[in-house]
Amino acid sequence: MTPPTSQQQVYRFLEDRFLCAQACTECARACAVRTSLLVPDGTEDRDRVRRLGIMCAEVCEATCRMLSEENRQDEEGIRVQLRWCRSVCLQCAHALDGQSGAESAAGACRSCAGACADFMVSLN
Repeated sequence: MTPPTSQQQVYRFLEDRFLCAQACTECARACAVRTSLLVPDGTEDRDRVRRLGIMCAEVCEATCRMLSEENRQDEEGIRVQLRWCRSVCLQCAHALDGQSGAESAAGACRSCAGACADFMVSLN
């Protein structure tokens, strides 16, 4: 990973990294809460939404852990994790769009996807 060169770049990098980790945490919480509220009724769509919500929470938690580590990871590894998180969050948001009362969880997913994309831009 190419280190940021100016103090302002360092601050921006750390701020973007923190915002992304924070968005991942919020998304994981929202998905965990939302999937616990789904009443199992045996429908394939509800099962799919539940699986996506659980996967989204797990991917967001893994991304947050990666971003919280002090050691240096390679830039490509971080990019792969961020792309994966963004993709899963967008899939989950799309699935939640059709669920009654899931607007805030879908919003958290979209916010996280946006934070992942923003952080990727700040990587050199």
